[in-house]
Amino acid sequence: MGFDGEIWYVRHGEEQVGEIVIDDADFPWLSGRFSPGPAYDAVEPLFTRELALVEGDLDRNIEEWEVVYAEIGRRVALHSPEGPVAEFLLHIRGDRAWFRWSDEPFDEG
Repeated sequence: MGFDGEIWYVRHGEEQVGEIVIDDADFPWLSGRFSPGPAYDAVEPLFTRELALVEGDLDRNIEEWEVVYAEIGRRVALHSPEGPVAEFLLHIRGDRAWFRWSDEPFDEG
C-alpha cells in the first residue's frame, strides 16, 4: 500500500496535537512514529487512560472506555494528507501511534 512515509496529523482546532509518520500498514490499521505537538500535553492523559482500558479487561470496562474515547473524539481530529477524516480509532503510546479511519461516519447501529 502507498501509505509508507505519509504524514498524518492529530489536531485540536488549529492547534497541533502531533503528527504520525506512517511506517507500517496492516489494513485496516496504519501505524507510525508519533511526534507530539504543542497541544499534546492537554490530551495525553486521555490517550494513556484509553490504552490502559483497551489493554485491561475491556469487557468489564467498556462503558468507561466509551466515555474516555468520546472525549478524545471531542478534543482531537485526525487529518490524512488530503484532509480530515470522518471517523477514527487512534491509540498513542510514547513515540508510536496506530489507528484506523473511515471517510464516512461509523455506523451507529
